Amino acid sequence: MASRAKGLNFYKKKKKLSSSTMREIGRYILLFVMAVLLAYFFVYAVGTKTSNIGSSMEPCLYNGQEVLINRVVYNMKNPARGDVVVFLPNGNEMNHYYIKRIIGLPGETITISEGKVFINGEPLAESETFDLMEDGGIAAKGLRLGDNEYFVLGDNRNNSEDSRSGNIGTVSKDYIIGRAWFHLGHGSSI
Repeated sequence: MASRAKGLNFYKKKKKLSSSTMREIGRYILLFVMAVLLAYFFVYAVGTKTSNIGSSMEPCLYNGQEVLINRVVYNMKNPARGDVVVFLPNGNEMNHYYIKRIIGLPGETITISEGKVFINGEPLAESETFDLMEDGGIAAKGLRLGDNEYFVLGDNRNNSEDSRSGNIGTVSKDYIIGRAWFHLGHGSSI
């Protein structure tokens, strides 16, 4: 009878994964897939991105800086003073998106005098970081906003084509694409 040589034995018993371990792994995979799908929905269905063109929103946004747009926020509420919005001037879909800050709300009278914004005859309380405006444009003598009309200005007031300009004018709520939400690359909100 042949006897087995004594010594090293490399035979190992195969370990089986328990059903509870398999369920736990499956749960983690499902959570990961759901997170990816939710992120995809959030970014592509709710928001879109655009790039800021020019220096009219400096120092808030710089030329070429990408911005994520929340396209659904104004379906639930109206734009507010101070919101940075993305819109198509006069609804012209052949134009690029403009990014500006809402200054005047529907029904208000906007006047730009002595470089400052007046709403219904009262000076707008604004940050000292905004320069005095050299030109009041179409709001120099007062401009009454209609229903669903907004008055927008760039933060770089003397280097901005905005509601003071006749070819931009007031912005209808229908032409507002959404609210500028995050600086892409910086991850900070606007």
